[in-house]
Amino acid sequence: MNLSGLSLRDLEYVVAVAELRHFGRAAERCAVSQPSLSAQIRKLEEALGLSLFERTSRKVLLTPRGEAIVAQARVVLEEARRLLTLADGSDGALTGRLRLAAIHTLGPYLFPHILPALRTTWPDLTLILSEGRTDSLLEELRDGRLDAVLLALPVEGDGLAAEPLFFEPFLLAHPAGHRLCAIPGLSLNDLDPAELLLLEEGHCLRDQALAACGLSARGGGVHATGLETLRHMVAAGAGCTLMPVLAVKGAAKGEDGRAATVGGLVEYRAFDGPHPPGRVIGLVWRASDPRDRDLRQLADLLRRDLPAGTEPALSQRDD
Repeated sequence: MNLSGLSLRDLEYVVAVAELRHFGRAAERCAVSQPSLSAQIRKLEEALGLSLFERTSRKVLLTPRGEAIVAQARVVLEEARRLLTLADGSDGALTGRLRLAAIHTLGPYLFPHILPALRTTWPDLTLILSEGRTDSLLEELRDGRLDAVLLALPVEGDGLAAEPLFFEPFLLAHPAGHRLCAIPGLSLNDLDPAELLLLEEGHCLRDQALAACGLSARGGGVHATGLETLRHMVAAGAGCTLMPVLAVKGAAKGEDGRAATVGGLVEYRAFDGPHPPGRVIGLVWRASDPRDRDLRQLADLLRRDLPAGTEPALSQRDD
């Protein structure tokens, strides 16, 4: 097989099937009929002299050699996208499509805040938003399936650029009437590890909460799949948890500075002291992206309008 027989469209088909593990859904994503997609992939497999997928009536699996082909196909497609971006004549200006994702514990609370400014500043920009866990988002970013991600810094690995945006403190969420209500100045030392509720493994917020409380990775006996479930568990009296300030909605502060009860079941309190527990939220993208300058401008825009309850990230980083 020579290069003239290799189609970028065929590579898109292969990558779609690999990601979705389903020929029908892959055809829908690629806006083509399933018979056409299947036929093109068969043709590519014959030309390459190998099988990319194991096909059964119940599932689709990549073969070992297929995994290597798909990994390289992603590289080829990303380089092709870079070629088109450079050809726009604007050195990667934020026009066209931007695939922006955020971690689960941030996206639902930050997206509504940043969207008005993004739509006003770049009216020709088509935003494709998504959410996920840190590891999967970074994998998709490196593979070229995402253009930028919003997550907690720092991130590990080469080939990535990052700009800190803001410091988001954690509040303590505890049941109304809990013993901690009587403590005038709250610190992490006041928490009972046995009462600490956590997200399930795989969420970076889980690790951040454990680190803030000085606990091992096995700390906390009760886990939740998401922040809203965690909030309901607190309301049910199951224990206490650390909640990012952006996830605390409608918690107006009283005269004593404490957050008012929400629904009469949950109270939120800030920790005393100059260095409260929290996380630095940043924007991360591939260092090789030709839109590097524009993505830094995006970070500057997000820093100029900080969400309520957050602080400039640089003040925390300088500490």
